[in-house]
Amino acid sequence: MPLLGAIADDFTGATDLATALVARGFRTVVAVGAEGLTADGPAAREAREADAVVVALKSRTAPVEEAVEASLAALSALTGLGCESFYFKYCSTFDSTPRGNIGPVTDALLDALGENATVVVPSFPATGRTVYKARLFVHDELLAESPMRDHPLTPMRDSHLVRLLEPQTRRPVRVIGLDTVRAGVQALSEALAAPEHADALTVVDATEDQDLRTISTATSSMRLVTGAAGLAIGLTGPHEGTARAAAASRPGDFGAVLAGSASAATRAQVAHGREHLPHRKLDLAALRSDPTAAVAALVDFARSCWREDPGRPPLLYAVGSLDDLEHDTPEGSVPAAELIERALAACAVELVRAGARRLLIAGGETSGAVTTALGARTLGIGAQIAPGVAWARAHLTVDGATEAVDLALKSGNFGDTTIFTTAWDALA
Repeated sequence: MPLLGAIADDFTGATDLATALVARGFRTVVAVGAEGLTADGPAAREAREADAVVVALKSRTAPVEEAVEASLAALSALTGLGCESFYFKYCSTFDSTPRGNIGPVTDALLDALGENATVVVPSFPATGRTVYKARLFVHDELLAESPMRDHPLTPMRDSHLVRLLEPQTRRPVRVIGLDTVRAGVQALSEALAAPEHADALTVVDATEDQDLRTISTATSSMRLVTGAAGLAIGLTGPHEGTARAAAASRPGDFGAVLAGSASAATRAQVAHGREHLPHRKLDLAALRSDPTAAVAALVDFARSCWREDPGRPPLLYAVGSLDDLEHDTPEGSVPAAELIERALAACAVELVRAGARRLLIAGGETSGAVTTALGARTLGIGAQIAPGVAWARAHLTVDGATEAVDLALKSGNFGDTTIFTTAWDALA
């Protein structure tokens, strides 16, 4: 029976948290949606044997009502597995819109659990995300001054978490500062127990890993915590050193990089990848004109690359520079972001049919589209590539047969510049 149930608002966030849990000794299963956990099928059986189950949703940018409904369904499935402690995982850059979905989902989960209060902890120092005086920093920049300011889906124009969260929640939003956290577990526990925090969402400062350990210990009795994957650093599972899933593929198996993200980090990774890997940029005009033919051309390109050098995975990417972004969608046309997701998901399906057994996908929305299109129901977390990024083993049905495939679902903002060329070393 799992000890912990988690709900992640996108697919890369789910593997991000699962990677952290595996490192802390939890045998962890990522379930793609909650549906497979409610019946006595392979996904439910695998989940019941895990220490932690993370439900991956595609709810970060969904309409509020859909995000709440999907999150409550995930909570119900996790409760049915026997979970008693829960973790709502969102991005360390607090990606959201003025309406949500972080606040509305947190409110709904608390209501369903019969709880009144929880913490808000997006800090993840290993990836440069810290909170000080309730202000969120990305490395040494305030969130609103970082590249997240111009994110195409969730532009973050404020750095103050209280101002961001208050319009999204029915509960008061409070703050506990770094001085209280640094005073230790007892001091933080007493602060959280104070009347002003009893029915609130409390933003807790954290700038170092030790701060997260203190917060994790002080909140161990809470049924629900919320935050980025960094908060898991204070947890301890029962299988330290033995929780990692084995790789599915072998050196020499065909692979590919599918990059749909437009983030600054991914653009830098694309630039490096173009110097070292065969590459092809998605052509939006061709995708609008004849998507089937455009996808077929991308797949043919990848297969030709494998024939020339199986050890160099081709890179299929959507955005190399900000000039590539489509600012005005032609009237009556599908938005570029959706077109890219569909195209890369279709490429993934055809590449796996053609023999690919290792795929690195960049971008949260792209990862969700690809994983769903491939029909993966669960992911077993394997070797870590970078903070928040790991290879995951998926069992897919390919032309009637079951095939094991390695997937790496990378948040657009995660990983160093060389990740598209170095990630494969972790599978050796």
